[in-house]
Amino acid sequence: MSGDQARGNLRGALLMAVVAVLFCGEALFVRWFTDRGVPVTTQLLFRAGGQLAWVLPMMLAGGAALLRSRHVPLHVLRGSCSLATWALYYISLTKLDLATATVLSFTNVMVTTLLAGPLLREKVGAARWAGVLAGFAGVCLMLRPWEGAGLMMAAPLGVAAALAASLTWCGLTVTTRMLTRTEGTGTIMGWVGLVTFTGILPAAAWGWQPIGWLDLAMLVAFAAFTPAIILLITEAFRFGEASAVGPFQYLRLPIAALFGWALYAEAPDAWGWAGSLVILAGAAVVSTAEARARR
Repeated sequence: MSGDQARGNLRGALLMAVVAVLFCGEALFVRWFTDRGVPVTTQLLFRAGGQLAWVLPMMLAGGAALLRSRHVPLHVLRGSCSLATWALYYISLTKLDLATATVLSFTNVMVTTLLAGPLLREKVGAARWAGVLAGFAGVCLMLRPWEGAGLMMAAPLGVAAALAASLTWCGLTVTTRMLTRTEGTGTIMGWVGLVTFTGILPAAAWGWQPIGWLDLAMLVAFAAFTPAIILLITEAFRFGEASAVGPFQYLRLPIAALFGWALYAEAPDAWGWAGSLVILAGAAVVSTAEARARR
């Protein structure tokens, strides 16, 4: 490995570590807003509004040409998957402990691998299949459907939301890969900003509740930093190799577990930790194998 590549990998890893902190910050904001009675639809409206605000200068500079595309239905599908993913993820954060909701979100890696072959015509090797099987075994350990006291019975809505978010996240990933073959970054970002904001606006208006000045200020801050997550992920992979940078995204789990324990006195049980480790191992295997396959 050259010195430049090593420095790039270090820079990418640091950016991905920042992403892990921002993801956990977003989760804490969601918990805080929910505890204060701010509807999830309002939270999503501000998040989508922040995303749109980030791309607005690009849209103004590019004009109507920026949104010109031969794949409008695919853009709408991608935006819909994005909105559904964040909605379901936010719901899971309000129903599960932070560590469990975080680790279940990593199952999107396994679901994407399952669909990569038939939808993207990608070759899925033995290592990626092994990671998928390990990941789903970890989910079973966490949920323990054979026990009446298992997580599936204790928090069915949270589990369903977390796993459904993995499916829609997979849809987001697959449509992104499809669109990047022909569309520019500005076009993709512009469309997802428009679709998510206009998509959540009716629901947010229907469920709107009065907001205090403190909540409004915090929502604006929330809207300002959450779009940076995707930008930093993109930059991390731009500077570093995927196999070197990718594993750092899993720092989200210990950070989320630490905040959950310190602020809410919550933590997964022994089965939950065992399942979490298996899921993380499976996700890491899949991510590493995919990165090597793309070299």
